[in-house]
Amino acid sequence: MRLKAMAKINLGLDVLRKREDGYHEVRMIMQTIRMYDILDIRKTKKPGIVLTTNLPFIPTDRRNLVYKAAEMLMDEFGVEEGLSIKLRKFIPVAAGMAGGSSDAAAAFVGVNRLFHLGLTEEQLMERAVKVGADVPYCIMRGTALAEGIGEKLTRLPKVPKCYVLVGKPGINVSTKTAYENLNLAGIERHPDIDGMIGDIKNGDLYAMASKMENVFEPGIVGQYPVIGQIRDLMEEKGALRAVMSGSGPTVFGIFDDRDKMAAAARSLRKSGLAKTVFATDIYNRDGGVTDDK
Repeated sequence: MRLKAMAKINLGLDVLRKREDGYHEVRMIMQTIRMYDILDIRKTKKPGIVLTTNLPFIPTDRRNLVYKAAEMLMDEFGVEEGLSIKLRKFIPVAAGMAGGSSDAAAAFVGVNRLFHLGLTEEQLMERAVKVGADVPYCIMRGTALAEGIGEKLTRLPKVPKCYVLVGKPGINVSTKTAYENLNLAGIERHPDIDGMIGDIKNGDLYAMASKMENVFEPGIVGQYPVIGQIRDLMEEKGALRAVMSGSGPTVFGIFDDRDKMAAAARSLRKSGLAKTVFATDIYNRDGGVTDDK
């Protein structure tokens, strides 16, 4: 069985407060894009999980969320057969695009299908939050409002057709670093998440794009100016708006025209600012059902 684990971007990302348990309360608009890792999953007669990847620095044991997700379901349902998982990574690692969470989501879906466990999407999502806050969303996919620590999800109407240019500089930013650089009391402006939801419901791409914002961005750009340079280049080359995704350092720009995006991608590659440059579009669910898991 082959599964696509799709990346996400945050059209809007707000952090409201730090909770007593140490987690942060967030409010985000999440969007799946057509950039993905591939998982090949098959049953084996020998018990246990064998995970291999195309990147030597990625762990292939319980430290990997794919392994963790697969093991969780197999243990719960007493699966006696084994599992072979081949993970091919294309989504940049530690990039604010939920690559690891999406891989885990694909593992949940794959194990559920392969062993005929009969869990619904909602039941998978309930289990997924134990592996990571973004994993339930990565099972759901499409356009959604995420609240709480990211696990409270409300499906939103589709974002209007648009094109997405992704640029990741050759640096990594951990979520921990992003939160350490975030001065909650000093946030001057919070993203207008409710306004964005209204724009999405009205199908107004331009109004939505004008409100795109990420509270992490100022602190991270201050530390890594290249993020701001990528953002500015995208906007100079025709992006309706460009912002950092998640805790960074990836920047994405929203375009209303494929040719404009392609020209911006050429300029970004030529600039040498980004190590990864990827031109794609958004992925939406139709009628509540994905055409691919």
